[in-house]
Amino acid sequence: MTRRFAVAWLIAAPIGAFAQSPPAPKPAAAIPSYKDLKYPPLKPVTVPEPAQFTLSNGMRVFLLEDHELPLIDGLALIRTGNLFDPPDKRGLSQVMADVLRSGGTKTRTGDQIDEQLEDIAGSVESSMDETSASMSFSALKESSGQVLATFKDLMTAPEFRQDKIDLDISQYHSAIARRNDDPQGIPDRELMSILYGRDNSYGWQIEHEHLNHIHREDLIQFYRRYYFPKNIILAVYGDFSTPEMKDRLEKLFADWRVEQAPVPAFPPVTAKPAPGVYLAEKADVTQTFFSIGELGGTLRDKDYPALQVAANILGQGFTSRLVSEIRTKLGYAYEVYATWSANYDHPGTFRIGGSTKSASTTETLQAINVEIEKLRTTEVTPQELKEAKDGVLNSFVFFFDSPSKTLSRVMRYEYFGYPKDFLFTYQKAIEGVTREDVLRVAKEHFRPEELTFVAVGNPKAFGKPLTVLGTVHPIDLTIPEPKTAAAKSSPESAARGHELLKRAQAALGGAEKLASVKDSTQWLEMAAQGGMKIKQNNRYLAPGYFRQDQELPFGKISAYTDGKMGWLAMDVSGKKQFQPMPPPVLKQAQGELFRNLLHVMLADRDPSLEVRAAGDQAMEISAKDGESVTIELDPSTGIPSKETYQQAGGASIEETFSDWRDVEGLKMPFKMTLLQNGKPAGELTVTKYELNTGLKVEDLSQKP
Repeated sequence: MTRRFAVAWLIAAPIGAFAQSPPAPKPAAAIPSYKDLKYPPLKPVTVPEPAQFTLSNGMRVFLLEDHELPLIDGLALIRTGNLFDPPDKRGLSQVMADVLRSGGTKTRTGDQIDEQLEDIAGSVESSMDETSASMSFSALKESSGQVLATFKDLMTAPEFRQDKIDLDISQYHSAIARRNDDPQGIPDRELMSILYGRDNSYGWQIEHEHLNHIHREDLIQFYRRYYFPKNIILAVYGDFSTPEMKDRLEKLFADWRVEQAPVPAFPPVTAKPAPGVYLAEKADVTQTFFSIGELGGTLRDKDYPALQVAANILGQGFTSRLVSEIRTKLGYAYEVYATWSANYDHPGTFRIGGSTKSASTTETLQAINVEIEKLRTTEVTPQELKEAKDGVLNSFVFFFDSPSKTLSRVMRYEYFGYPKDFLFTYQKAIEGVTREDVLRVAKEHFRPEELTFVAVGNPKAFGKPLTVLGTVHPIDLTIPEPKTAAAKSSPESAARGHELLKRAQAALGGAEKLASVKDSTQWLEMAAQGGMKIKQNNRYLAPGYFRQDQELPFGKISAYTDGKMGWLAMDVSGKKQFQPMPPPVLKQAQGELFRNLLHVMLADRDPSLEVRAAGDQAMEISAKDGESVTIELDPSTGIPSKETYQQAGGASIEETFSDWRDVEGLKMPFKMTLLQNGKPAGELTVTKYELNTGLKVEDLSQKP
């Protein structure tokens, strides 16, 4: 019936036809529950078998073809890790891995490599982990030759340029200075240190002083020890022919035949349980962040499958016990979780973490204890067991959803000495976990008497004191002030350093002329980053008195130090203030005194200073108190061209000198350009120098 005829019929129909009672509606069909949905079983996972061979130089190679897209990717695993960092140079391996990439090669800087790779949509990366280092590349098939060549150059001949080392270390200094800014990250960090011990490579923390001990030669030596063909597994996957790729790699690495002794085993974990309650006070938070745990096991442990299921029942997902009780029922926390984190080759951890409002801190930790005890004393329900096992089993498909994941997993098993079928053995073990298994492993491994509780929060806002749980051990979050390590010279580097120093002295007017300067006054103008103009007057009186007066748009600031103490005077917006020089400012002033060219250029006359070569035309001068500066010389003139140093607070400073002019028989710079952490920080222009005007201590110390 067309729409026109249907309308006509309605108009013509007798009214009485609509007065009759409508037929009774049929009962609606019941809406099926999601519980009634049936799913077919997942198809069995099949893992493609990569081709394996060893290059003539000893490097092991895995190749896996994938012609779906015109891409070629690669990953190299190097048997090393930050567990091999020397105790006094923590962070060395990470800096090495970073600068291996950013420092470029002898023929190209890292920045030039970045530009070239960007033009061809390629990438090469380097990283460091606890028990492995890696290098990776990604390329379009058409440009894979260029990318592979760059990958090889960086792996076999990195340059470790000093400017990139300085930049990388300064960024780590900044990260240390900010590490307590995010309270959510503190509990896990502190828990790991307590569980593994703060005196070993599994649990120690990197501080400013460790970074200050790291030099370019350390990076080179670390690289040479661990980056050699027989210590590397390389995997390549993508759109290529296996025989052709094998031939390409053989030719590419044919000239790299470095040999080293086999790498030793990673240090064992020797820590023992550290039960107790630990509190890191932070008065600026309204929540308490917590992490609870104990040492766990490895992936090889026979109980690992049952432990993962047990941990999932306890705290993984919205239906887990911790979430159901602490978040849903009690309303204490938005986030709470539990995990059994095993490692390949050393004990991992059992951890419970989350956050709660300050007032319910103690109650939340007590409720967690209750749930742990329930899991240890009563069998879980069949439904809990099924959901936890399904969650693990259904995730298997994501282990093999790309060639890169497949090959990476095969490589990891090879790297750590696991059998090829480990994952499928583990899969079968998960399927076989029973309720009895969960109860047994929870009783054996979730040990309340060995748990470490770490809380970060404001105890004044707690509803119940943490002492309800036991003795509370305070955690000191203070970040130790950075100290610059004194240079360690070999006889050869010391001799070369003194040669460079004498060359610089001669270029500036001679050592005797430098030594004749008893005082100096310098007027300058500074254009700070952001456009602010500052007028500055610096007065120096040998051997260690310094006064600085600044005129800023909003007032005046004066500072004085005798090298041991000092003061600050401010006249800002009509308000005058006077105070002793705060320790961080005093530390900066001491650094300025140390680095004053008239002082540091006479380092060979000061027994407290040490000089060593830091490059072909660079020397490092260090003091016993930890101050250190690297001075680069102009190759053609011998005049100092640049100073690089670590400022108090961790910033990396690079000061470039230019516009050298004659001042009473000495060469003095009339322009200085500053970089802080690799970024422009200001430019200083000297308008006038005066030498030997008869300044006295009273002139410098007189308060404004």
